[in-house]
Amino acid sequence: MAIRNIIKEGDPFLNKVSHPVEKFDKKLVQLLDDLQETMHDADGVGLAAPQVGILRRAVVVDIGEGPIELINPVFLEQSGEQEPLEGCLSAPGQYGITKRPMHVKVRAQNRKGEFFEIEGEKLLATVFCHEIDHLDGILFKSHVIHMLSEEELANLK
Repeated sequence: MAIRNIIKEGDPFLNKVSHPVEKFDKKLVQLLDDLQETMHDADGVGLAAPQVGILRRAVVVDIGEGPIELINPVFLEQSGEQEPLEGCLSAPGQYGITKRPMHVKVRAQNRKGEFFEIEGEKLLATVFCHEIDHLDGILFKSHVIHMLSEEELANLK
């Protein structure tokens, strides 16, 4: 496992659409392990392959309940609405209130290529949406309804 460099906002690579994962091999396992280690090292709750310079449809998520790997994820359902506070490892120190679904259902593959479905509510739904957006070259700021000022951020601490 290795900690990879996280690409920062402004790099045009973050605006590219990722390609589907077709090979479920040692290289993919290494990528998933590296994503997980990099995410934890950066104190994040999610990380997508494009954020480390790999244009493949793979993300890892961990909101404190154990890691979840989503390969070639697709939304099956989205419902409700919430306005969570969001940030991004590719935009350090920037936070905003976004509009996201309250509940999502996702179909994806695991590291062995097996299909599964998973549902997320509240924070997990937000993180799934945020990370899957990265696979389509979309940053969280496109969903922001209010960007927090430095004063607002200081008041949160």
